[in-house]
Amino acid sequence: MKALVLTEYKKLDLVDLAKPHPGEEELLIRIQACGICGSDVHGYDGSTGRRLPPIVMGHEAAGIIESVGSAVSNFCRGQRVTFDSTVFCGKCFFCHRGQVNLCDRREVIGVSTPGFRRMGAFAEYVTVPARIAYALPDNLPFSHAALIEAVSVAVHAVSLSGLELDDTVVVVGAGMIGLLALQAARTAGAGKVYVIDLDDTRLELARGLGATEILNSRDCAVGDAILDLTNGRGADAALECVGTAASVKIAVESVRKGGTVTLVGNISPTIEIGLQSIVTRQIRLQGSCASSGEYPACISLMSRGAIRVDALLSVVAPIEEGAAWFRRLYDREPGLMKVVLQP
Repeated sequence: MKALVLTEYKKLDLVDLAKPHPGEEELLIRIQACGICGSDVHGYDGSTGRRLPPIVMGHEAAGIIESVGSAVSNFCRGQRVTFDSTVFCGKCFFCHRGQVNLCDRREVIGVSTPGFRRMGAFAEYVTVPARIAYALPDNLPFSHAALIEAVSVAVHAVSLSGLELDDTVVVVGAGMIGLLALQAARTAGAGKVYVIDLDDTRLELARGLGATEILNSRDCAVGDAILDLTNGRGADAALECVGTAASVKIAVESVRKGGTVTLVGNISPTIEIGLQSIVTRQIRLQGSCASSGEYPACISLMSRGAIRVDALLSVVAPIEEGAAWFRRLYDREPGLMKVVLQP
């Protein structure tokens, strides 16, 4: 089978690999679309330490079941499916609590570390445990279904934020996850959603996707601007979707006393925070990791148009062009959001 392999950092080669065979509890999926995630781009240069070459990356994918393992009874050949990026054990303390994203034996599709290696979906075929797969409705194109994983990250973050009806929400960062978090907050009943970024093009996209107000942090003191927009009180919650010291500071400054800041972005491994501002205003800091069972809800939301991904999809390209598109994303080409590859 054809596969796009990270053979060394910053080098992707299209090579011929043996077609995998499913284990007794696995599915063999013929990939129809696989999105390039920001984490793949960061792994491309080795900066994350979670894409050790050689590895087939790719975890945002959808396809058609080619064959099923002998112990699988709930799926059949020819079904349209997607799958979670998280491979959980189903047996540990956290899995039994339904927190599969915190599984003690958690592995991730398309990721390799010193502890595990899971071949991903930038290939014609991939095998995954049947327990992480989900059937797709016919009205959801494969190119859109490849973005379900990203949608689930945003929906999970919103679910952890404790939003109440008509709450005011700030989204810091109008990248892929931020724009999905904007829509997820709206579906959760947020009354107003203010989106903050440095890129006017992305901010205009946020406006088109339902932002109440957009703010460029280059042009104004956004903390003061949010206070002005909320009668001096601050937002009820902030979704931080970047992961730098500056963006976390903006999120903390934007919420009211007793508000919640949900941390989704994690570009910087460590940051400094204004502890006194958090403690004296009783701000809740909530981390959000991947997703935990939100796939069925996300599929439903996308299928009925409550969350849109069409506006975020920059290009659908053949896998043969994958190396070039990785380079363009790595070089931060203006206007480029989500690239989906087709084997």
